[in-house]
Amino acid sequence: MLVDRNRETAAAETLATLRPKSTLPVALLRFCAQQPLGAFGAAVLIFAVVVAVLAPMLAPYSPTAIEVAEKFTPPFGKQILGTDELGRDVLSRLIFGARISMSVSLLSVGIAISAGTLIGIFSAYSGGKTDLAIQRLVDTMMAFPAIIMALALMAALGASQTNVIVALVVILLPGAVRVVRSQVLSIKEQDYTLAARAIGAGSTRIMFRHILPNVMATYIVLSTITLGYAIVVEASLSFLGVGIPPDIASWGGMLNLGATTYIDVSPWLSVFPGITIAVIVFSVNLLGDSLRDVLDPRLRGR
Repeated sequence: MLVDRNRETAAAETLATLRPKSTLPVALLRFCAQQPLGAFGAAVLIFAVVVAVLAPMLAPYSPTAIEVAEKFTPPFGKQILGTDELGRDVLSRLIFGARISMSVSLLSVGIAISAGTLIGIFSAYSGGKTDLAIQRLVDTMMAFPAIIMALALMAALGASQTNVIVALVVILLPGAVRVVRSQVLSIKEQDYTLAARAIGAGSTRIMFRHILPNVMATYIVLSTITLGYAIVVEASLSFLGVGIPPDIASWGGMLNLGATTYIDVSPWLSVFPGITIAVIVFSVNLLGDSLRDVLDPRLRGR
């Protein structure tokens, strides 16, 4: 009997060594093959981040350089995308605007979804009056339309990049708490969680060692899907004149200037920022949907 068990153990170890390991490059290639639209969205998002990081090297001109003699120059000339009312290069301002949109959206989504995940886990696991108090606060925050709350916060805090991030965190946090809490309510009743509690594991250990790893797929998908929404809200605040200050190149500010003031004189001032926002948001949504299909066990095989 002992010999048979040793043989079985040795055979299992041999099969484990022969089984191909799923490395990161293999996983990426499999994702690209299974989800080509998601791979396209990821490529566009990575390209936007690279452009934002390398903006000073990629921009042909300074985004603040004023050339009054070159104002309202049409596209596809000396300046590829034309110039605005002050002769500033539209392409350079779009490239530097990527810095604002990418940094604001990535920071706000990272902070909001991370904090929302931790609060959601704590709320669902604690239960009772603690969960009730947290959820009533979440309900109160979600009762206000997101853009109205963001406008109110910007009116109180003032227009700056930091305040835009604060406003986005406030409006994104409640949704993250609600989504994560709904999943943790089922996870904390699973056998492995109950077994950990039965052998005396503490609440902190259970939340961070057993529950948190099981909501990471939700965390990734939620972050990706929310990123596109954050970009739209940031552009909306700048479009309305309460977000990024007008002297800083941002996609929403460029869209506001072109659409409200110079749409008849130079429509390209609003067309190019609008196309940029639409492509980035569409690509992020494609990536989010693809990650949901891959990471959600209920959707696998469909």
